Amino acid sequence: MDSLIAASARALAAGDALGALKRVALRDDPPALALRGIAMAQLGEHPRARELLRRAARAFGAHEELARARCVVAEAEVAMAMRDLGGTPRALAAAAATLEAHDDLANARQARLIAARRLLLLGRLAEAAAALALLDGQALSPPLAAVAELTAAELAMRSLRVGP
Repeated sequence: MDSLIAASARALAAGDALGALKRVALRDDPPALALRGIAMAQLGEHPRARELLRRAARAFGAHEELARARCVVAEAEVAMAMRDLGGTPRALAAAAATLEAHDDLANARQARLIAARRLLLLGRLAEAAAALALLDGQALSPPLAAVAELTAAELAMRSLRVGP
């Protein structure tokens, strides 16, 4: 990883999307495309972010399956933000399996949580509950734990039966 990519990744982790974008804006190598996509997503430019993440996933070679899987998860998160639920869940499930196989558990758990949220938004409550149950007992980062709890709360709300 070169110094500009590393600096851009640190800027993104610190919440400085513009600073990250400034460092890789003119680059078209796969890591730069992925970082640009994430930065654009943080800035709310979801269609452009999605395009950049797709380009990055395609540009990573066959020997870089972990990087491709991370791009798929990032693209799925952008799709959730855009409320585009039309995609197939197979790519996300495959990405989660790849991430788990490479011991990238944080991103694998995020992929599983995105899948559960997608099922919930599609109204497939039983499947969403099963997907969410797979995350129970796993160590989630505080942001992912918060999203998991909000997803569980929405699932409980949608499961209520109110009537005579």
